[in-house]
Amino acid sequence: MDPYRNPFAPGAGFPPPELAGRDPVLEMARISCGRAVRGKPARSLMLLGLRGVGKTVLLNEIGNIARQEGMLVSQLEAPEKNTLSTLLYPELRRVMRSLSGFEGAKQIASRGMRALRNFASIFKIDIGGVEVGVEGGEPGLADSGDLQHDLPDLFGVIGEGAKAAGKGWVLLIDEVQYLSEGDLSALIVAMHRMAQRGLPVVLVGAGLPQVAKLAGEAKSYAERLFLYPPVGALDEEAAKLAVRKPVEEEEQTIEDAALQAIVARTKGYPFFLQEWGSTSWDVAAGPMITLADVERAYPETIAGLDAGFFKVRYDRLTKAEIQFVMAMAALGDGPYPMAGIAKVMDRDQSSLGPARANIISKGMIYSTDHGYLDFTVPLFAEYLRRRGE
Repeated sequence: MDPYRNPFAPGAGFPPPELAGRDPVLEMARISCGRAVRGKPARSLMLLGLRGVGKTVLLNEIGNIARQEGMLVSQLEAPEKNTLSTLLYPELRRVMRSLSGFEGAKQIASRGMRALRNFASIFKIDIGGVEVGVEGGEPGLADSGDLQHDLPDLFGVIGEGAKAAGKGWVLLIDEVQYLSEGDLSALIVAMHRMAQRGLPVVLVGAGLPQVAKLAGEAKSYAERLFLYPPVGALDEEAAKLAVRKPVEEEEQTIEDAALQAIVARTKGYPFFLQEWGSTSWDVAAGPMITLADVERAYPETIAGLDAGFFKVRYDRLTKAEIQFVMAMAALGDGPYPMAGIAKVMDRDQSSLGPARANIISKGMIYSTDHGYLDFTVPLFAEYLRRRGE
C-alpha cells in the first residue's frame, strides 16, 4: 500500500494515530489540572511503566490538556547525568516571564525573577558558559544553597503568580528515575509545600516502575502526595483499536485474523503495535491487510526491533552485565528470583550485587519485589534468547 499514507508512527515519543486505552489516565490528569486552576486541592501524578508503553506520549498529551484547562506548562526530561537545578532553571525563568505579562501577577513575577537570580548564583548555573551573578537578587529567598529549602520558595512564587493571574502551572518530568535521591526528595518537598498552601501547581512525572519505591524512600508521605497510575500493555480491545482505526481512516481494511495475530504476538505493547502495523502496511498490496501480509512482515519487524529498540539498550551493558541479563532470560519470563539468577551463573548471590546495581542504574532492570527482578523493556528476554549468546 502507499507508503506515504502509512498511518503508523513507530518512534520514541511519536504520537500514535490512535491513542487507545489511555482515557482513564488522561481524565485523571484533566481533573487534577482543572481542580488546580479552580483553587481546589489537586493530586499530582507519577505515570509508571516499562519502556515503549507510551509514557512520553501521555506526558505530551497531558501538556495539551493542561493548556486547555488554563495552565502554564513546563516540560523536561531528566537525563542520567544532570542536576535538577540546572534542568529547571530555564523553565522557571520562562514561566516567570510569562507571568509578568499578567497585570495581577507582575509584582510577584518580578520578585520571582530576583529570587531566581539567587538560585542560579548559589547553584552555579550558567547561561552560554557564563555563570549568573547574584546582583539584583531577592535577599532571603531561594538563596540557602539547599535545594529542599530553595525549590519550595521558587515553586511558591510561581504558584502565587499563577493564582493571581487566574492560571495554574504544571511541571511535566520524564524519566524521573534518573533524578538523584536528593533532587527527587527536594521535588517532593516542594510539591508537598504547594499542596499545603493550596497553590495551583501540579507535577506529572513519568518513569520506570521503581519510581514509586524511590519516591517513598525519599519521603514517606510521597505515597499520599501522588497518584501512581500504571501505564502498561493495552488490553485486547484497545490494542485492536490502535491498529484497526488508523487503517480504516486511510480507507483501507485489515483482516480479523491479521489483527488478532498482531495483538497476540506483541502482547498489546504500544510501540510494538506501531512497528508491526507499519511494516504490515508497507508489504500489503491492499486494500486489505491480510494474515499473509502480517506474517510476511513479521521477520522485518523483528529485525528492525532487534537492530534498534533492543540493541541500543543491549549495547549499554558490559560483558559482566550481559552475563547477568542472559542468565535472567534463561529462566524464561520474569519476574526473576535472584537465587535463580545466581544458580544459572554458578555464582554466590552476594557477589552479584554490584552488577545488579549497575544494571538497575542504567534503567535496564528493576526490583519488582524483595529478591526479584524484571526487565524494564518488554519482550527483552525474548530478544536475548534470540541472540543466544
